[in-house]
Amino acid sequence: MANSITLFKKYIDLLDEVYKNASVTADLDGDNTLVQAGANANEIVIPKISMDGLADYSRENGYVAGSVTLTNETVKFNYDRGRKFSVDEMDNEETAGVAFGRLASEFIRVKVAPELDAFRLATYAGTTGISKVSAGATLASGADVLTALVAAQNKMDEDEVPQTERYLYITPTLYNYIYAVDTTKSKEVLNSFARVVKTPQSRFYTAIDLHDGTTEDEEAGGYVKNATTGKDINFLVIHKPAVLQYTKHTVNKVITPELNQDDDKWLFFYRSYGLADVYENKVAGIYLHHKA
Repeated sequence: MANSITLFKKYIDLLDEVYKNASVTADLDGDNTLVQAGANANEIVIPKISMDGLADYSRENGYVAGSVTLTNETVKFNYDRGRKFSVDEMDNEETAGVAFGRLASEFIRVKVAPELDAFRLATYAGTTGISKVSAGATLASGADVLTALVAAQNKMDEDEVPQTERYLYITPTLYNYIYAVDTTKSKEVLNSFARVVKTPQSRFYTAIDLHDGTTEDEEAGGYVKNATTGKDINFLVIHKPAVLQYTKHTVNKVITPELNQDDDKWLFFYRSYGLADVYENKVAGIYLHHKA
């Protein structure tokens, strides 16, 4: 049985690669090794620095003293979701391992990654103080999309957001509108972003509801677009250093059929735990364009 558990752990180690390939927001993940744990298990500590600007230099008195303040902000993880799933006992232990690997991989591809993307993008789009289009609008042509993207870039430039590491998340439909224009201008606009990510509309809303898995009509879990405040996003420009994004993927328990008191099945417990937030002093690093 120990060999079987070892086999499962090998599959578990590969799940993070599945997530990275299936998720459109994985490139925004921060370096977990740089995160300092807070006093509680569900917190991390973020260092923040503020300082005075330049002052006049005096030939008599020299420099004017300035102050530098370094503080730590405690941020709580805001995403904690999980599921228990099972695989029937099989004669061959290795076959059980393969079945688990396929089940877990498919689960991450079709359930975990889409929900994580939708949660993160909705969180960033719903953050108070970010830049956004003055009124929601449908972009009906490549020219419309290009005009909106140039306006977004201009706004971020005026707000002194660094031009490096600006990621453009855009629906495939609007991306193809731009591609169809096929002009030097369209290529220049797209090339001005560090990365262009085609994001399915099904993951691209300004607000979502997470189903808890137990309430009536929510047993299937997952997420849906918020019926009241949710708007379809056309595109979202994210300056990567503006966001706090950390995630953990763990199957923290594997129960063998021998220890399963209910039925003759392997039990696996998957949990996704993480954080998606925006630095309060970097909200200018997010630009939202959405439909009405």
